[in-house]
Amino acid sequence: MADLRINLAGIESPNPFWLASAPPTNSGYQVQRAFEAGWGGAVWKTLGDPILNVSSRFAAVNFNGQRVAGFNNIELITDRPLEVNLKEIYETKKRFPNHTIIASLMVEPKREKWHEIVKRVEDVGVDGFELNFGCPHGMAERGMGSASGQVPELVEKQTYWAKEAAKSPVIVKLTPNITDITVTAEAAVAGGADAISMINTINSLAGVDLDSWNTIPHVAGKGAHGGYCGPAVKPIALNMVAECARSPRINVPISGIGGISTWRDAAEFMLMGSSCVQVCTAAMHHGFSIVEDMIEGLSNYLDEKGLASAMDLVGRSVTRYSDWGNLDLNYQIVAQINNDVCINCNKCHIACEDTSHQCIDLYTENGRPMLKVREDDCVGCNLCSIVCPVDGAITMVEKKNTLPPMTWNERQAIMSRFTPTSNVKS
Repeated sequence: MADLRINLAGIESPNPFWLASAPPTNSGYQVQRAFEAGWGGAVWKTLGDPILNVSSRFAAVNFNGQRVAGFNNIELITDRPLEVNLKEIYETKKRFPNHTIIASLMVEPKREKWHEIVKRVEDVGVDGFELNFGCPHGMAERGMGSASGQVPELVEKQTYWAKEAAKSPVIVKLTPNITDITVTAEAAVAGGADAISMINTINSLAGVDLDSWNTIPHVAGKGAHGGYCGPAVKPIALNMVAECARSPRINVPISGIGGISTWRDAAEFMLMGSSCVQVCTAAMHHGFSIVEDMIEGLSNYLDEKGLASAMDLVGRSVTRYSDWGNLDLNYQIVAQINNDVCINCNKCHIACEDTSHQCIDLYTENGRPMLKVREDDCVGCNLCSIVCPVDGAITMVEKKNTLPPMTWNERQAIMSRFTPTSNVKS
């Protein structure tokens, strides 16, 4: 059986599955129940000056019969006194010494504020800190959260202040509400961050009630932007993790967050560079017990792949992720349709004919409707296989050709050698 223990910047955990800083980690009662269920770690709900929350707070986006495809919230950081949280952290760590407890912190961008809270929290025995530079609502309007996280200079400065006071590792949680997340990741590293975590929630409005015209959610008829998470954000989060993991200027461990619901999601994030993963929406949707399937599934997967440790999975796919200009222009795949499996719904033909490259022909053979791909016209876009409802009916296969590999960047480099330079005299 594979060893599921992980190490993130010196922070050890019995498995890579952590609860993210959010409602599920609001109290010692919850975190202790989570550890009993099997979670390896928990990032305590963000500590700071207690705030007042509003009602209501949550909204969900359902899609095609799936509940909670996306999740929106306008809840803020802890609404409980720091002393109460610290007492419960101490008690929880004492009861579960081998499980990971990370304290999420958020205070005003002032050096003395960071020093004060870091020292107070460290005294109760946390394994590390996560600096919350990502919350996009409520706290941001007060100059904290993403308001700090969108400014590289503030990310670097506040990370440095926290590191001045901290003896334990410092993780910086990054906001996705920015053009290039690697810029703020680099700022965190420059400030001394031991690791980074991403992504925090994305600015969003879940919807509008077509009967009342109120936003969803609303507070006495008024709405505000909130933070979006859940399965719908996974591709965005995975890309941002990959961009940071492949950057030589960042080079610190990553804790992956965003839409992780299953062991498969976790494995993808780990392959793309995450040493551990944090989960929120899936736990809120299904309860703490989902970690049992995550642990079993990842363990079986590692055994199947012949990997002795979960850490052996980390980063295995990073070198396969690059820029468009480095992709082989001469590599080609085409669609092939298995008419013995096809149910003749014709979704592939409709999609290709209306919105792609018109390369699927309809015909009749012995009175039976058939479909065939004209491979010379197929560009290998994958659309037909994506819309097909039957596994195995459409397969994308490589089409061999005699052309050597050639990327756009290589092509441009060759072209530049044959482009005449200007002889105009200055």
